[in-house]
Amino acid sequence: MRARRGAWLAAAALAAGLSACGSDDSYENALRPPAPINVTAAIDGERVRVSPQSFGAGPVVFVISNQSGLAQEVTFETDELGGSQGGIRRSAGPIAPRSTGTLKVDARQGTYRLSTSSQGVRAASVEVSEPRPSAQDELLQP
Repeated sequence: MRARRGAWLAAAALAAGLSACGSDDSYENALRPPAPINVTAAIDGERVRVSPQSFGAGPVVFVISNQSGLAQEVTFETDELGGSQGGIRRSAGPIAPRSTGTLKVDARQGTYRLSTSSQGVRAASVEVSEPRPSAQDELLQP
């Protein structure tokens, strides 16, 4: 009797397992996004400097050095009227004087500006071109 019950339970488990193993054609193996790039920015008393000033669309990490004497809030935003795709506006800070901070964005193609909260500091212009290639076949990526 125990052997029959065990065999029946094993058969039921096997049937349940096999029914879950079918092929599901609705799954699509989407490409990974591009690997993030680091872009440096420096704030002095007069302006914001960005290097490089142009790069491909995708994930970006701005590493910002505040070399001014004031705490600064930094904003990355669309520089186009209305923005071609609704625009982006991301802020970070405040970044203490003589300190660094980071700002992470997923930039789309377009023209942007990186500005600070100080009125006397000129914003930097940033050009984002076509999307960078996928990181699909790159090993050891986040």
